Amino acid sequence: MNHLGPAEFFPAAQSCPTTHWDTRPKADDVSLLVIHNISLPPKQFGGSYIEQFFCGQLDKDKHPYFVEIADMRVSAHCLIKRNGQIVQFVPFSQRAWHAGKSSFQGRAICNDYSIGIELEGSDDIPYTSEQYQSLVTVSRHIMTYYPHINLSRIVGHNDIAPGRKTDPGSAFNWPFFRQSLFA
Repeated sequence: MNHLGPAEFFPAAQSCPTTHWDTRPKADDVSLLVIHNISLPPKQFGGSYIEQFFCGQLDKDKHPYFVEIADMRVSAHCLIKRNGQIVQFVPFSQRAWHAGKSSFQGRAICNDYSIGIELEGSDDIPYTSEQYQSLVTVSRHIMTYYPHINLSRIVGHNDIAPGRKTDPGSAFNWPFFRQSLFA
């Protein structure tokens, strides 16, 4: 998977390829970074359920909640686990299926022009220092290769799907993250 180069992949990420992606309408149009959270089952951390979910391999019999979501075809470019480990599912240049119905500054279909990073977490549970460190590192990497992404174009899922999504939630420390990007 890493044969495409640094603009496509974060070098320190563990590769976990999925088929839940497609080609962007305009390859040179990546201009937004969206931060999400996910935990499977909800508010439980650890294990490989998120990877299984993004790869379409989640076993419905492992938890009652999984019956509701197992057939969904979603993904993100990267997942940052509680220990800071980064898992990459989709090359940055391709369209991951993370934003759903969304818009930013009047422009719809954010998946077309955004990169999605999932933090293993929940809206109201503090994220770990390791997650912030990894998020800063991968964000800097992305900003190097996609110069249209700047501080004003790094948003939460809640910002592009208000009323529908709440992540990364009240526990996400935006001031600390933004300050750390330029430290």
